[in-house]
Amino acid sequence: MSDLDVVVVGAGFAGLYAVHALRSSGLTVRAFEAGSGIGGTWFWNSYPGARCDVESKDYSYSFSPELEQEWSWSERYPAQPEILRYLNHVADRFKLWPSLQLNTRVTSAGWDAATAEWAVTTDDGASVTARFLVSAVGCLSAYQVPSLPGLDTFAGPWYHTARWPAEGVDFAGKRVGLIGTGSTGIQVAPEIAAVAAQLHVFQRTPNFAVPNRNRPWERDDELEFKSRYREYRKEARESFLGVPITGTGRPVLAEPRRDVQRTLAERWRAGGGMPFLGAYTDVLVSREANEVIAEFMRDRIRETVDDPAVAELLCPRTYPVGSKRLCQSDDYYAMFNRPNVELVDIRSAPLESVSASGLSTTEAFYELDALVFATGFDAISGALRRIDIRGVGGVTLASAWAAGPRAYLGVATPGFPNLFIVTGPGSPSVLSNMALSIEQHVEWIRDCIAYLTAHGYVTAEATADAEAAWMEHVTEVAYSTLFPQADSWYLGANIPGKPRVFTTYVGGVGPYGDQCDQVAAAGYEGFALGTSLSLNVRIST
Repeated sequence: MSDLDVVVVGAGFAGLYAVHALRSSGLTVRAFEAGSGIGGTWFWNSYPGARCDVESKDYSYSFSPELEQEWSWSERYPAQPEILRYLNHVADRFKLWPSLQLNTRVTSAGWDAATAEWAVTTDDGASVTARFLVSAVGCLSAYQVPSLPGLDTFAGPWYHTARWPAEGVDFAGKRVGLIGTGSTGIQVAPEIAAVAAQLHVFQRTPNFAVPNRNRPWERDDELEFKSRYREYRKEARESFLGVPITGTGRPVLAEPRRDVQRTLAERWRAGGGMPFLGAYTDVLVSREANEVIAEFMRDRIRETVDDPAVAELLCPRTYPVGSKRLCQSDDYYAMFNRPNVELVDIRSAPLESVSASGLSTTEAFYELDALVFATGFDAISGALRRIDIRGVGGVTLASAWAAGPRAYLGVATPGFPNLFIVTGPGSPSVLSNMALSIEQHVEWIRDCIAYLTAHGYVTAEATADAEAAWMEHVTEVAYSTLFPQADSWYLGANIPGKPRVFTTYVGGVGPYGDQCDQVAAAGYEGFALGTSLSLNVRIST
């Protein structure tokens, strides 16, 4: 008999809700978390300026009406410390702590066909068996540092934003080099610039950023909104991004140019990436329409940055706006007007090496006291691939994903029975409100396990045909948009040698949820269901 019904890997938003939902359905559950605290992304990414780009009223659990009424967010866009306090409150309120094992990294998991269970091993040498294995490792948790010759010789400290020291870092009076200008780099840069003697921002690819217009959440506004929270959550589940957004319902190219400019200006003043990009229907499917939005944004950069040459370097031109993650900041572009900030274009003069006292490009040497890497993650599949997961016949998940990560509905993959992935490849995941997508996935997994138990099934395994058909659909939808036209981490382009495969479902959160519901209603169509330990299977097609 298995030690547990379910092992959950990770204790961020996904892992915490998985523990609550599965435990509430009567299952024995334990979650293993590598960190010394819960929170996942929001535990590790504690760099200055870390903030969610989804509004707090959306980026929160919806499973408990009582929770959403009793918790008060202080700001429109929550900062990392507040999100961490919220998650700890959730763990306290729902008494999750006895089911959480911190400071424990899962190193391997092997499927035993004879007993129909997973044997899970942790970095302390302990092992446990479970009927089901649920991955809640997160889409953005396997951080990466670029291979720079001489980095080990650098005399000063260097940091990656995804592993920021808990005690913080004092950059006062220091010469700092920042590598990486994606969402994280754009958040951390103004914080460093405010105290450093000199900040060199090494930019390979400029990124589009919209203003946050962050503000406190006033009490009256909060109470009014909470009076209709339930209706709002229903709208969110049925929406395209997991956040209800009111657009014009019209394409850019059918609108008079003056009206387009007025609408964009209004949304720019209001702040927020989703409302801005969601103004018109053709922004992410028509390059001509997209260019109208992009040029509006480039004009805002030119208005803000005093030096015309610097402004042009900050203007993205090589990819459609929105095809890379749209950044948010109220002060990133204005930061370049500070006398202690220098933009270094490493597209024209690439990074070459690090020495004890600084960093060299092909054109110049920069004396530095500290280095900061905001160089992102091996996204979506990286964290799961780093665990030695072996399915039927000892086949590793890493080898099964050698040509790129893939999963039926983003939740299960052939050859790995009873392994469920929260927001995996083939789901809306990083192109949606992750909090809502996590809840939808966890609840689907919970209901699937309940179905298996009620009908006497021992195992559930996605079929190869179902996975192939689903991923073909995911690819077809993606290539009907502009998303694949950027060398982004959505494609794995930021990881040397990683197959470039667009694995995120961009067909919409609402339609995706409907598809998942249809699969469940059809008796988990596309899964082979095992009725005994000998794995007599029924295949739904």
